[in-house]
Amino acid sequence: MLLQLSLLWLLTIGMYANHVHWLGSYDKALLLARKEHKPLLVLVVKNDSKACNIILHKHFMNHPYIDTINKKMIAVIVTYEGQLSYPVEMYYTTVLPTLFLVDTKTETFMSEPLYGEG
Repeated sequence: MLLQLSLLWLLTIGMYANHVHWLGSYDKALLLARKEHKPLLVLVVKNDSKACNIILHKHFMNHPYIDTINKKMIAVIVTYEGQLSYPVEMYYTTVLPTLFLVDTKTETFMSEPLYGEG
C-alpha cells in the first residue's frame, strides 16, 4: 500500500512539474520546427550519464524560463549512442551533454554550443 501511495505521489508531482517538452526524434522535431517557424533546441546526451541526468533535472525542470522554451522553440533530445537518429556530422561533440540552438531554415547554429561537464 505504501509503495502504491508513493508511486501515486510521484506521478502527481510529475504531472504538475514544469519541464521542457522534449521530442525524441530529430527528424520529427525538425519538421515540426519548420512548420511552426521556430528554432530547434538540440540536446545531445549520453545514455546512463550522471552528468546528463543532473543537467536535465537541474536546468530543464521547474524554472521560469521553461515556459518560454516550450513556446518559442522545438526541443529534441538525442543520445550520443543513437547516432542514426540525428545528423552526427552537424552535432558532433565529445563533451556531453551539449546543447545546440539551430535555425531550421538554414540548418546553421544560432549561437555557440553550450557544453556540460562531460
